[in-house]
Amino acid sequence: MTRPTSDLAFTPSVKALQTRYGSRTAYARMEARGGFPQDLDGDAVAFIGAQRSVFLATATADGQPYIQHRGGPPGFLQVLGPRTLAFADYRGNKQFISIGNLADNPKIHLFLIDYAHRARIKIWGTARVVENPAQVAALELPIAEGAVVERAIVIEIEAWNENCPQHIPQRFEAEDVARVLAEKDARIAELERQLATRG
Repeated sequence: MTRPTSDLAFTPSVKALQTRYGSRTAYARMEARGGFPQDLDGDAVAFIGAQRSVFLATATADGQPYIQHRGGPPGFLQVLGPRTLAFADYRGNKQFISIGNLADNPKIHLFLIDYAHRARIKIWGTARVVENPAQVAALELPIAEGAVVERAIVIEIEAWNENCPQHIPQRFEAEDVARVLAEKDARIAELERQLATRG
């Protein structure tokens, strides 16, 4: 029997806790349908394409976890196919912890959160590092202005899941706020101009 994709997260210990706290029955029904989806649907593709940042988790060969942030222009985390993502990895502080972890353990987890719309997606996958400049260029990934691309990370999705919006604080990107304020200021200036011409 094929294991449900949700078993990536729902280990025996997790399932025991779900049983203890009363959520196991509902999750067992989900597992009977195969668990978490693997192929990205249209809503997930749109969500990923709008994000400017992602948190990625890797682990050492012996399981020590590490979380890192990656960012770029909207769409920097590129959907290459229903189960494939990629992003350009920029020059940073030269610690190479995430890249080193992936050399020993290719498992990766992505956490995307949209504070303005109070939504989030979790993605489990396996990553490979692409260092060949021609292969990186062939991916045609969006690149932040002024960024130096050192490599690309390609992720094969094993499962993904949406989270509920509960407890996500609503926050907004500075550039989005600046744009709305500029529109408001322009509207006020236009109304003042109209009032002045009537006086």
